Amino acid sequence: MGVSSGTDSTADGAGSRYVESPARLVALSDGIYAIAMTLLVLDISVPEGLDTAGFRHEMSEVWPKLAAYALSFGVLGAFWRDQRQILHRVRRVDTFTVRLTLAGLGAAALLPFPTSLLSEYGSEEPLAVSAYAATVALLSLLHLALFTRVWRHAHLQARPIPARLGRTVVTEQGSVALVCAASVVVAFTVAPQVALYTWLLTFPVKHAIRWRGRTPAQRT
Repeated sequence: MGVSSGTDSTADGAGSRYVESPARLVALSDGIYAIAMTLLVLDISVPEGLDTAGFRHEMSEVWPKLAAYALSFGVLGAFWRDQRQILHRVRRVDTFTVRLTLAGLGAAALLPFPTSLLSEYGSEEPLAVSAYAATVALLSLLHLALFTRVWRHAHLQARPIPARLGRTVVTEQGSVALVCAASVVVAFTVAPQVALYTWLLTFPVKHAIRWRGRTPAQRT
């Protein structure tokens, strides 16, 4: 990635060997998220030369793919926003920060695959739902690890991270992973379709966590 060499005298023993501005990581993040979000739509198509009955049948097959596309586009958009917010709080990155960021980008780039599984088999196969949930949970946990790394190491920060904000972000990312884990249990013990609705819990949960994390002045 063309990172310049150097020595981080303030490193805490985590093996850091270089530091630099996070600008390149932000640019790389933007590019990978853009590609992953674009790949989501490549699985959606309708054959040419269909008669009316064939067209209607193919369209009935497309709707689940469109729903999976919309879900994953929203998921990737939310994680892209979260990662940018984390990196914009970083003054400089070290080796471990780079590795955590790259791992998160790897999970984001993987999401089109479980999205395809979800659109084809999500209503029938618990494993398809579980694969999707596991990928989202992994992405959330990696964001949690990245933020915690920056939060706990002041020398990496562009500006101090308030304790209230730190607790809010940790709770929010952790809750997403917990909901995904719960959906896997529901998929295997109840039904895959019910597990899909379990993910809807993330929206009110995240909203409640963010609201509680605001100061009294911010709530008004």
